[in-house]
Amino acid sequence: MENKTRCGWCLSSELYEKYHDEEWGIPVYDDQKLFEFLILETFQAGLSWITILNKRENFRNAFDHFDYKKIANYPEEKIQELLLNAGIIRNQLKIRAAIANAVAYMKVQEEFGSFSKYIWNFTNGKPIYNKRQSLKEVPATSALSDEISKDLKKRGFKFVGSTVVYAHMQATGMVDDHVEDCWRKM
Repeated sequence: MENKTRCGWCLSSELYEKYHDEEWGIPVYDDQKLFEFLILETFQAGLSWITILNKRENFRNAFDHFDYKKIANYPEEKIQELLLNAGIIRNQLKIRAAIANAVAYMKVQEEFGSFSKYIWNFTNGKPIYNKRQSLKEVPATSALSDEISKDLKKRGFKFVGSTVVYAHMQATGMVDDHVEDCWRKM
């Protein structure tokens, strides 16, 4: 990778740098991609993000390329197959949550026209640009992630605590938490 100033959290590997440079904090409005990040973030709960990035392709293959319509209809046999898949995080609660979240996701789409319209409505359709001088200033949650988490749970989503929601907001560019001297800062 080129010698660029980046946020300190991504400097431990080329995979992290690539994710930082090409995805993290870039606004995502596509429902398919938003669902992918939602599933990955829920599996990340309690683990490091690099663990998820290292298994991302395995997740993509195991979960039918994050096709929420298929995932919503997974039979018990598919759940058992996922529980045996060493390429993903084999947590039964998280696997079952992915299915519940696919169902809830489609209900949100029915109500709002798209999940994107629903989730971006919390920020009036625009990213929130924070001015962080260092990683120490980047929070794990915010009042807004608390609000979104509460609303998602009310709609039947699982594993969507405020920390997971804030990480999702960062990943999908709803908030820009790149530090001020990072080359990706908007």
